[in-house]
Amino acid sequence: MNYEQCPIMQTLEVIGGKWKPIVLHYLEEGPRRSGELGRLIPQASGKMLTQQLRELERDGVIERKVYQQVPPKVEYLLTPLGESLRPVMAAMCAWGDRRLEDARR
Repeated sequence: MNYEQCPIMQTLEVIGGKWKPIVLHYLEEGPRRSGELGRLIPQASGKMLTQQLRELERDGVIERKVYQQVPPKVEYLLTPLGESLRPVMAAMCAWGDRRLEDARR
């Protein structure tokens, strides 16, 4: 099986990246503004967060909604494709919880 045909690689092409899964996790709760995401993920630089958001938008996982008002308001939200990642994200959370529990023993 080559790279393009590997399902795991296809998934990682979209959600792979240091901050993408965290962004998706927070967007599962509802639309968020970029500043709010920045506060929720303070370890991510503004530049890196913007890059990750653009890539998720490019891949059709999130939508950038711009409100025509002063000051400008921009929100990010999951698209139907992004919503379809909920089981993947839930599995990642469950695995991480088990690993944390094992580490505490």
